[in-house]
Amino acid sequence: MADSEAAATTGSWLIERLRPADAEHLCPLSVEAGWNQVAADWRLMLTLGWGYGVRAANSKWIASALVLPLGSGVCWLSMVLVTEPMRGQGLGTRLLQRSIAEVEASGAAAGLDATELGRPIYLPLGFRDVYPLSRWHVPLGARQPLPSPVGIAIGPATADDMERICLWDASRTGLARAPVLSHLLARAQGLARIARRGDGAIAGFCLARDGRVATQLGPIVAEDETIGLALLSHALAAADQPVIADIPDRHARFRCWLGEQGAFAPRSFVRMLRGMARLEDGAHTFALAGPELA
Repeated sequence: MADSEAAATTGSWLIERLRPADAEHLCPLSVEAGWNQVAADWRLMLTLGWGYGVRAANSKWIASALVLPLGSGVCWLSMVLVTEPMRGQGLGTRLLQRSIAEVEASGAAAGLDATELGRPIYLPLGFRDVYPLSRWHVPLGARQPLPSPVGIAIGPATADDMERICLWDASRTGLARAPVLSHLLARAQGLARIARRGDGAIAGFCLARDGRVATQLGPIVAEDETIGLALLSHALAAADQPVIADIPDRHARFRCWLGEQGAFAPRSFVRMLRGMARLEDGAHTFALAGPELA
């Protein structure tokens, strides 16, 4: 977008194009909301995608909305935030509508993970439910990894595995997110795991990243629930901080096992899409990368 198009006036507010250099100054919005993102997350999304924001007279950001392309077909919307004193004036909706218009002008569909409060806002904008998910909080404690399934070896994932992981991920999820996955490996390589069959074929993987209040575990993508659960348990056994994981509700064995570990799920989300686009229904996704990264 040309500099002359980087800002637009909507009502009495100037909507500005966000830049990666704004990452540190945007963090107070997610901190105020109690979210887990750190500056590296904002910077990643604004490097690979784009966003819009509104500033107050003192130049502090008071509202934001981000767009992350995940291939030619889907763009992920996230970080729709408005500081508490400015809520109720339509700022978030204006930023969201501008983001949707730009996404659809590019020929892509818009997707997002909605909170309980956000879903009633997104439904009138044309979004539809895809599947529900829950955020699990796993307290710190000694954990033993589950045995690897028969014929499967689980070990550390390294940079040498990333090209194959990214191709395999795209074939299972329909998302083109190689830069995101490579970034996550660098963020928490000690928790990254890969599941291989005897012939060396990939059967699943798990990545993670550091967060403001907890380590975010995910994505976990696997051929089946047994492999996915083993990957989760191996990553948790290596974690030295509290962990959160966003898990589709369809995976009942995950819910049962996590409950046995003392984990709890106080929050829920709904994966949503606008228009007729389609995404993988969660059959191979056992933990999300996070609502902001899909």
